[in-house]
Amino acid sequence: MANYGSRFQRTTPVVLNLIIINALVYLAQSFFDGPEEKITKLLALWPIASGFFEPYQIVTHMFTHGGIGHILFNMFALWSFGSMLERVWGPKRFFIFYMACGLAAGAAQLFLSDAPAVGASGAIMGLLAAFAYLFPNTELIIFPFPIPVKAKWAIIVIAAVDLFGGVYPTGSNIAHFAHLGGLVMGLALVIIWNKTNKKTFY
Repeated sequence: MANYGSRFQRTTPVVLNLIIINALVYLAQSFFDGPEEKITKLLALWPIASGFFEPYQIVTHMFTHGGIGHILFNMFALWSFGSMLERVWGPKRFFIFYMACGLAAGAAQLFLSDAPAVGASGAIMGLLAAFAYLFPNTELIIFPFPIPVKAKWAIIVIAAVDLFGGVYPTGSNIAHFAHLGGLVMGLALVIIWNKTNKKTFY
């Protein structure tokens, strides 16, 4: 059986490569976007009716970010939760899971929102859902609240916030439906994959 260890052990290979790709794309955005945001507009996921939509964007949007805080938060979450899950599943299954969650996030954004989207947040939400399912009693600190919350309760609160934000938009640029799409896909996959196993780790 694999040694899952601590999240502070060395970064797993797929997670490391995903972080590198995201960083390289962000550097390309930073250096080559210009006032017209050429790279970002090319890679972002645009609504189908906008006239800017291209099929490849359902993949590229999840490696594109809207600012330094956006990418730092997502990459920290990818490292924190993704490394644990990659140790549980192995590189191949983890990569399939991550991409499936990102694609589901993009599909949800296309069908439920009329705004363009960038970011790995949908895939990250899938990771968080799987983590909460497999490690339900692990305590997390959800910024900005300094109170530890068990993962199983944290994911419920986060999902409720995204659902409220999607149904009752406040004018923020957060892609709530993309988050929910990734979360639902992540939860569905981990339940199916764990069906014969029926185990949690903590």
